[in-house]
Amino acid sequence: MAENILVAYDGSELSRKAVEEAKKQAKLVEDAVVHAVTVITHAGPTANAALARSFMGDMAEEIRPSMERIREEFEAEGINCKAEVLLDYSFRNPSSQIVEYVKENQIDLIILGSRGLGGVGRLLLGSVSSQIVQRAECKVLVVK
Repeated sequence: MAENILVAYDGSELSRKAVEEAKKQAKLVEDAVVHAVTVITHAGPTANAALARSFMGDMAEEIRPSMERIREEFEAEGINCKAEVLLDYSFRNPSSQIVEYVKENQIDLIILGSRGLGGVGRLLLGSVSSQIVQRAECKVLVVK
């Protein structure tokens, strides 16, 4: 039975640990598919939505090579992996985008760090992991 595993990545040390844990979990299940996901959203007030969207697009382009390297890491270990950069133009907490992705892709397990990078456009703040744990309808593994 295939299992869909989502690993949330934001470049932080804890999200890197989550990636390593996702490799371990994927190897326990035949035909596992890992979805390595990062969410780009704007944090904080903005007077110019178009400028915020442009900034988010720039951030997405910056992280795409890292996501591709993660996909290649999984593939090198014989694990099927999809790497996704999600842009959330609604300016919600990134947990909302992740929970929607989980539902749309029938994810069985979410793996994420307990805290991530702060600042504009980053994901996986402590509040994000907490909201995912509360709202997700599947298993959640939080890495510390």
